[in-house]
Amino acid sequence: MYQVNTKASSSGAKCLPTTQLPTSTGLVLHDWHAEILALRAFNYWLLSEIRALIDHENQQSSSPSTPKPSPFIRRRQPPNNNPPFELDPSLKIYLYCTTAPCGDASMELTMAAQEDPTPWEISPSEEEEAGLLSGRANFSQLGIVRRKPARADAPSTKSKSCSDKLALRQVSSLLSRGMSLLVAVTENAYLAGVVMPREEVSETGCVRAWGADGRMGPLLSRFEEGGGGGYGYHPFKVLSVDTEVVEELWAFGKPKSKEAGMKCKPGNISAVWTAAPVLGGASGGGVDRYAAENGAKQLAKLSGSWTGLYETIIGGMKQGYKASVPVGKGASALSRAKMWGALRGLLDGGDGVGDGVGDGVGDGSAGEGQQVVRAASYKEFKRAALETPAGKARERAMLEAKKVLLPWVPNNGDDEWGLEVLVDNKGKKRKRDDIKKSKDVQSS
Repeated sequence: MYQVNTKASSSGAKCLPTTQLPTSTGLVLHDWHAEILALRAFNYWLLSEIRALIDHENQQSSSPSTPKPSPFIRRRQPPNNNPPFELDPSLKIYLYCTTAPCGDASMELTMAAQEDPTPWEISPSEEEEAGLLSGRANFSQLGIVRRKPARADAPSTKSKSCSDKLALRQVSSLLSRGMSLLVAVTENAYLAGVVMPREEVSETGCVRAWGADGRMGPLLSRFEEGGGGGYGYHPFKVLSVDTEVVEELWAFGKPKSKEAGMKCKPGNISAVWTAAPVLGGASGGGVDRYAAENGAKQLAKLSGSWTGLYETIIGGMKQGYKASVPVGKGASALSRAKMWGALRGLLDGGDGVGDGVGDGVGDGSAGEGQQVVRAASYKEFKRAALETPAGKARERAMLEAKKVLLPWVPNNGDDEWGLEVLVDNKGKKRKRDDIKKSKDVQSS
């Protein structure tokens, strides 16, 4: 008997134009399609579980009783304690999508939805000339990496489609760069399955995009020898739910094109929810201390689960803030800057959960863990992470995956910043200016 728990949920269908990357300074999300937000939210939840576990261990250190274990995460024992944590072996992770992910896995569905399935004749942009095709253009070319779909007149992006990013996760695992320094890449760190409504499953597209009989096939032989730090090609199952069940449980999906009088368009609002850590709070659940301290909205329960994080996102920032003028308080907890800040606080113990776990990162001979902690910029953090055993193994695996995921054009331009971006130095000045304006209005 399996116990099913929802740990992260999200909605969304937008991404950031390439031209805005240099001014994002780690505060603006690059991609807030629902699937990608869910993956980032999963890593946030995992980080909160580790933080709560360490906090719980510290509280119990003076007690003769054995600390209560987490059902999801546990410490690894020497000599195999680098990285220091791992997922509980009984855990299996599934991703449910209300619609097929954009990109190669849904091209047949996209073609079938057109009145004229003939490939669009669009003048190639600079990105397309470099080989990175638009999400919906050139139906005749299949099995390739695509950009996120958008209107022809929309600002261009180099953000890859959800199909392609999920394909890469079959090799890199669900763990982000930062989380792979803390959590070992075990078999269950990969998706066990992707679940969709039956009518959203194109068997041909899914096999081509993700399966061993499609473009990922060559990776079977490349990883068969093992020794990759736990990394390999782990194809997930594609599972379906009957349409009748979906319609009964989910009344908010996109209406069928044939339904008369039904018009719809993609919304610009995204929502993110994560469960609270199971060991959080004095009673053993219901509190995500870090989320509360950083101003995240708090809800009591959602479908019986305590809420850890809840955010509404517009344009890659929390609702009420503009991506064109990003400030720290407007950054999502899932943003690069916030996630890096939380990770560094955990590594050096700066968030109050003890002495930190930085010494458990790296091989202990060159102080890789401390190099990660002391990085002054996000670029330096990435470079330091690559020097750790976990980072090297992850990079090797991703390079192999990108040999079959072609063309994989980097989405560079947002790493020349440090954690000082989270400090809103202009906030007080803006407040004083607002007070002055108010007084001027009253005096006049």
